[in-house]
Amino acid sequence: MADEERAAESQERAETPEPDEKLEVVFTTNDDSEALVVRGLLESSGLEVAMSTPEAPIGVFPISTGDLGRVQLLVRAERAEEALRIIEESREQGARAAEEAERQTEL
Repeated sequence: MADEERAAESQERAETPEPDEKLEVVFTTNDDSEALVVRGLLESSGLEVAMSTPEAPIGVFPISTGDLGRVQLLVRAERAEEALRIIEESREQGARAAEEAERQTEL
C-alpha cells in the first residue's frame, strides 16, 4: 500500500506547477464568461490552466472595461501548442456547427 501512495504522491507533484515554472499566455479576452468557457475546454482536455487579470481582479467591474477587464489564460509553456490547437479546433467546430444549423433552417 505504501508504494501505491508514493506513486500517487509522485504523480500529483508532477501535475502541480512549480511556483517558478514557465507559463505561456494562450488566450486573452475582456469577457470573464468567455475566459471561463475556454478554461473549462482546456481543463476538460487535461490541461492545467491559470487565470490572470493583469490590470484588475475578475468581477471587479460588471461590464467590459477595456484592458482593465482583460483576462489571460496561461498553461505550462511545454503544453502551449497543444492548448492553442484545442482552442482553434473548438472554434472551427463551432463555425461548422453554426453553418450546418443555418442550412437546416433554410430547408
